[in-house]
Amino acid sequence: MTNTTSTTEPALGGAAGAAAPAPDVAGATDAGRASRPPRKRRRAAWGVMSTREKVLRYVLLVVVLFITIGPFLWQLSTSLKGTGEDIYTANPSFIPTQPTFGNYLRVGEAIPVFGYIGNSLVVAAIDVLGNILFATLAGFALARLQWRFRKAVLGLFLATLVLPGEATIISQFVTVKDLGLADSLVGVALPGMIAALNVLLMFNAFRQIPEEIDQAAVMDGANALQRLRYISLPAVQGTIAVIAIFSFIGAWDDFLWPLIVLQSPDKLTLTVGLQYLQGTFATDQRMIAAGTMIAFIPIAVIFAILQRFFFKGVEEGGVKG
Repeated sequence: MTNTTSTTEPALGGAAGAAAPAPDVAGATDAGRASRPPRKRRRAAWGVMSTREKVLRYVLLVVVLFITIGPFLWQLSTSLKGTGEDIYTANPSFIPTQPTFGNYLRVGEAIPVFGYIGNSLVVAAIDVLGNILFATLAGFALARLQWRFRKAVLGLFLATLVLPGEATIISQFVTVKDLGLADSLVGVALPGMIAALNVLLMFNAFRQIPEEIDQAAVMDGANALQRLRYISLPAVQGTIAVIAIFSFIGAWDDFLWPLIVLQSPDKLTLTVGLQYLQGTFATDQRMIAAGTMIAFIPIAVIFAILQRFFFKGVEEGGVKG
C-alpha cells in the first residue's frame, strides 16, 4: 500500500515574481505609497512678501532715496558750513564741523532777496489763481457740456502738449510786448495763467462723475454754473490741489521766461536774482547753496500744506460715497 502525499508544487519562479507587487524606484511598494501622508508644500500667502523680497525692496528704496534726496541734503550741508571748512577737499564731511547761519544772512546782504521773493510770490499767485479758474471752467466745458467742435478743441489741447515751450516763446514775447506788459510781473505770469496739461487734468476729473447726476440736476432746473458749483466742484477738490501745486512750482522755478521779459533789477524774480550770486561770488559755493535753500523753502511749505489734497487728487476718480 503506497502512501500518496498530496504535495503542492510551487509555482514557477516567474509566476511567483509576477504575483508580488513590484517595488518603485525608491524601494516602496504601492501599498506603502498609498499609506504615506502627502508632502506639504510651502506656499507663500497671497500678498505676503518673503524676507528676500522685503530686503530687495528696502535696498531699492534706499537707492532711490539717496539719488533724489542726496543732492538736496548736500546743498543744505554746504549752506551751513562755515568759512573755515574746506568744501573742495577730496574727502569732504557731510555734517558741518562749524555750523552757522551766516551764509543766509550774507545772501540778504548781497542781493535784495526778500524783494525777489515777493516778486516770485506775485507771479506764482497769479498763475495759481488763473489755472484754478480757467482750467476748471475749460475742463468742465469739455467734459460736461455739449457744444459744436468740442472734440476739435480737445484735440488742440492735446496737440499743444507735443510742442516744447521754446517753440512758442518768441510769439509769446511778441504778444506780451504788443500788449504793453513787457518788463512787468503780469507779463511774466500771463503765459502761465492756463496750461493745457491742467485743462486735461480737470477734463479727466470731471469726466469721472456719472452723467446721471447731471441729468438729475437738469431735471431739477439747475443750470450749468449751478451744476459746476454744487455737484462737480466738490468731487474734484483733490485735482484742484494738484493743479495748484503744479502751477506754483512751475511759476516759482521758471527761469528762462522771466529772464527774457524782465529788465528792471527791482522786478526780477528769485530764480533770476539768484544768478547775481553766481556771477559775483562764483567761488563762494556756501552762499550759492544758501540761496538755493531759500528758493526751496516756499515750495516745501506749499507742498506740506496741500499734500493731503495732492495725494487725494492723484487717486481721484468718480464720486466717493
